Amino acid sequence: MSLGSFIRKQFIDILQWNEDADGVLAWRHPMQDFEIQYGASLTVRESQMAVFTNEGKVADVFGPGMYKLTTQTLPVLTYLKNWDKLFESPFKSDVVFFSTRLQLGRRWGTAQPVTIRDSEFGMVRVRAFGIYSYRIADPGLFYREISGTRDTYTVDDLEEQLRNMVVATMSNTLGTSSVPFIDMAANQGLMSQSIATALGPVFERYGVKLDNFTVENVSLPEELQKALDTRIAIGMSGDLNKYTQYQTASSIPLAAQNEGGIAGVGAGLAAGAALGQTMAAGLGGLTGQGQGQTQQGQPAQNAAAAGVGAAGAAAGAATGNAPAGSGGGADPAQRLQQLKGMLDQNLITQQDYDAAKAEILKRLTGG
Repeated sequence: MSLGSFIRKQFIDILQWNEDADGVLAWRHPMQDFEIQYGASLTVRESQMAVFTNEGKVADVFGPGMYKLTTQTLPVLTYLKNWDKLFESPFKSDVVFFSTRLQLGRRWGTAQPVTIRDSEFGMVRVRAFGIYSYRIADPGLFYREISGTRDTYTVDDLEEQLRNMVVATMSNTLGTSSVPFIDMAANQGLMSQSIATALGPVFERYGVKLDNFTVENVSLPEELQKALDTRIAIGMSGDLNKYTQYQTASSIPLAAQNEGGIAGVGAGLAAGAALGQTMAAGLGGLTGQGQGQTQQGQPAQNAAAAGVGAAGAAAGAATGNAPAGSGGGADPAQRLQQLKGMLDQNLITQQDYDAAKAEILKRLTGG
């Protein structure tokens, strides 16, 4: 190989980047000891930009297109090098290509719950996650603030920095928001727009443009979610008395599935009736304050609110052995009325009512 051929091979006459690897944001053209030939060709493809640097400083920036590198196309570099108009010698300069494609489907999320002040629940901890997309908008600024002199800079290198900015901005936005947590699910679109507006200037500081930001979910830690579920359940009941009656009524069909049905729950009628009276008295002491006394002639309603007492009362009404004060000593018509009242309140099933009614009629007829 001749000396002339060797020297010619040290000159670079074509500069371009094919983006062979996915996820690369910045790629430095390998220079080593090579020099760029005066009049060399620079090809910058769509979704790319190229930055020329001189002694670590950004000189010229090129958008998509094909350029012949001369003193006319490198004005800043020409000024920095103090080249005269007749300069036609090879020169050295770092050339970094940047990908300006949209980086889609980037995920963000809170590694730990974020404490915010909620207008309805006070201080609560929330988790959130979603997706966002961005692109490099100012490669010169991105070079100075982020990528620097590295040979390559990838999406993964940038992710941690961006996620931290997203979570910090999200926490501040949620903390100053007047939207209660229970309304956040219905306002996720507005929340996304609010956070995106706050994030825009933060991303631009690094030469990055936020294209889209979406909040997919906002949730409470498991223990707080259970507490919220309990509060919602009580709120749906209207008051504590109705909530207790709801729980009692829900338990009776399960009790009826035991051997002997409702009567089986009250097996040993004396013990069942005594337990029902005790529970009814205790419940009446808790829920009766400020609510007035139960109407006279309806003692079975107190027993029904106690769950097991209801079972004993139903069985007693059917057999004529109801406990004292429960109406068991009244005539059959009164016992049937008591049973019908319990059926209307859904405290016993139709099947239990029919069985008890049949038992009373059987005793009347002596069958």
